Amino acid sequence: MDRQSTPGLAGTVLDGRYRVGGLVARGGMSTVYRGVDLRLDRPVAIKVMKPEFAADSTFLTRFEREARSAAGLGHPGVVAVYDHGRDGEHVFLVMELVDGGTLRDLLKQQGSLSVPVALSILEPVLSALGAAHDAGLVHRDVKPENVLISGKGEVKVADFGLVRAISSNTMMTGNVILGTVAYLSPEQVSTGFADARSDVYSAGVLAFEMLTGAPPYGGENAISVAYQHVHSDVPPVSQQAPGVPAAIDELLLNATSRDSSLRPRDAATFLSDLIRIRARLNIRRVPVPVPVRPKPVRPADRSSAAPHPSGPTRPVRPSGATARQPPAHGPTGTRMVPAEPPADSFESSEQMSALPYPQRRRRRLIIAIIIVLLLGLAAAAGGWWLGSGRWTAVPAVVGVTQSTAEQNLRDADLVFSVTQAYNNTVKAGRVVSVVPGSGERQLRGTEVTVTISDGKPKVPQIEAGSDPGAAAQIIEAATLQARVDPAGPVFNDSVASGKVVEIQPKPGSAVEIGSTVVVIVSKGPAPARIPSVADKTVDDAKNALVASGFTVGTQINQFDPQQPAGVVLSSKPAAGNSIAKGTAVQLVVSNSLTVPELAGSSQSRATADLTGAGLQATVGQLEFNADIDGGSVIRSAPPAGSLVDPASPMVTIVVSNAITMPNVLDQDLDASAAQLDKLGFYVQLSSFWGFGNNVRTQIPEPGTRVAPGSTVQISSLP
Repeated sequence: MDRQSTPGLAGTVLDGRYRVGGLVARGGMSTVYRGVDLRLDRPVAIKVMKPEFAADSTFLTRFEREARSAAGLGHPGVVAVYDHGRDGEHVFLVMELVDGGTLRDLLKQQGSLSVPVALSILEPVLSALGAAHDAGLVHRDVKPENVLISGKGEVKVADFGLVRAISSNTMMTGNVILGTVAYLSPEQVSTGFADARSDVYSAGVLAFEMLTGAPPYGGENAISVAYQHVHSDVPPVSQQAPGVPAAIDELLLNATSRDSSLRPRDAATFLSDLIRIRARLNIRRVPVPVPVRPKPVRPADRSSAAPHPSGPTRPVRPSGATARQPPAHGPTGTRMVPAEPPADSFESSEQMSALPYPQRRRRRLIIAIIIVLLLGLAAAAGGWWLGSGRWTAVPAVVGVTQSTAEQNLRDADLVFSVTQAYNNTVKAGRVVSVVPGSGERQLRGTEVTVTISDGKPKVPQIEAGSDPGAAAQIIEAATLQARVDPAGPVFNDSVASGKVVEIQPKPGSAVEIGSTVVVIVSKGPAPARIPSVADKTVDDAKNALVASGFTVGTQINQFDPQQPAGVVLSSKPAAGNSIAKGTAVQLVVSNSLTVPELAGSSQSRATADLTGAGLQATVGQLEFNADIDGGSVIRSAPPAGSLVDPASPMVTIVVSNAITMPNVLDQDLDASAAQLDKLGFYVQLSSFWGFGNNVRTQIPEPGTRVAPGSTVQISSLP
């Protein structure tokens, strides 16, 4: 709202009761003035609607209905609505005057706020919104200008029900979206629809601005800001305020989700989540700073205005001229705002002197008459003020419903504030006490505090896995006592050691104030016996451990001359030991290497097979074997099938040196002898004249395996 000079309503008395004072603020639909309720002698705020809204009959009907609903909220965090009405062309709303400033003033003066201060402001805002949501009202215009901070640091939300009066279903009028675009939810921008989750979104944006010093979106015009609400996600607060805890970050991300179904369903749920997180993080409530009060706006000094063109003028007095001037302090000691005297009640002395004498004389006579009348009225009002008419008695309201109590107090011309407290005997929704007490004589307009019973407290919901300290804070906030189970921690397979398993009585149980709630703490999973896994495959052993509640640790490889590779030898810890479930158990697995079958293989093939089995080959002394071709393996040491330690992987192979006899039959005798000699044989040659010179006989026969250096006989005789 823009703070501007006071319009011409200053000094006017509306409905014969409410004297309009200085201008407080001006908004898009209305202008707010300080004022005085002349009947109750108390300061008030008077909101006067703009003429274009006042001329709309549909608006007036909805405005009246919603003003009544807002007046019935009766929440200490809601700016109270006292009255509404119409005086000529002026449609007005009379509200509680909060002597302080707005959250906007505080943000302008301090910039971003600390986490404790921001949460201490956000909690009463959400509490007030929650009361409205419970009553079926949606605020639709949550913003810093509508969050008021009194001189005592009390936080109150203004304009409840007023924006609702524009439309029963949407925030649109014609083609214009109503509300402050920086805080509108995506659905308000795109469709005009708003519900409790829309207020949650706006409150999340409000919290974002308190923690960072600025709303999440900015732009050259309202359309660009609205576009971002619909098409962009509100960034994490910690990106601009690094000190904000992650839990607060996540809470505000949920509250400002573009998908309304992902937000808390209403302000009460948002508040519950906030209280739980604040307790868990041990963030204490702190006093709310009071904004420096802006200087009051005085009426424009009309004495400097241009004089009337011509002709005589008459003194002008405000409507309701019989109204008396209220005292500087009301009956309760609350500072009251003096009514501003109208600046143009009479013409200046220069104007008076410019008139002809007869006119000046007549003008002075009129002024004298008015002064006499005013003095008489002041005397009459003073008699009333000093007499019994200013006193009333506090009605008996203990035990009645809240609505009945409020009506009885209104009828007694008393102002009430409502607090709520648990009570073991008084039914929820009924009055427990009233201060000052019933029957006590009080000045009219005195504030009376009514305490409404919330009934017996209910055991709060504590999630499994919560920190016991945080759980105790939540329990104690519900006027109950937390005590850790004296029987000690219990085993629990799903809750980590040191965390809450459950509480007793069960959450939601109604108990008396101060009752003990037992917090049962986990000591982790119960111990289990390690199963025997020896002689199993690795996969079977792992399955057995997991089935028993353990995890599988790193594998230990070990040589065993009796077990082939991949067979489990044992576990660490050993089978039969009892340890906590979830503990990692190591498997000891055989890594033996098996010597492959090599007999009959060529030397090169045998060497390759050993290398593939992780072994190293060495060739021993050659041996003759009539059954194995020369160059092929006769045997290995260790023999095939033996288990070898990977630390000593050497295997010796024995290779045959047998020579296979070539076939030299029918070949030249001398040439054959030379061939056999070259192969290392001792050749015995026999030939006879007359039988030719070709080999007819060969001993040993062709194809026979013989040892190197063996004797071979060839002959030309058949």
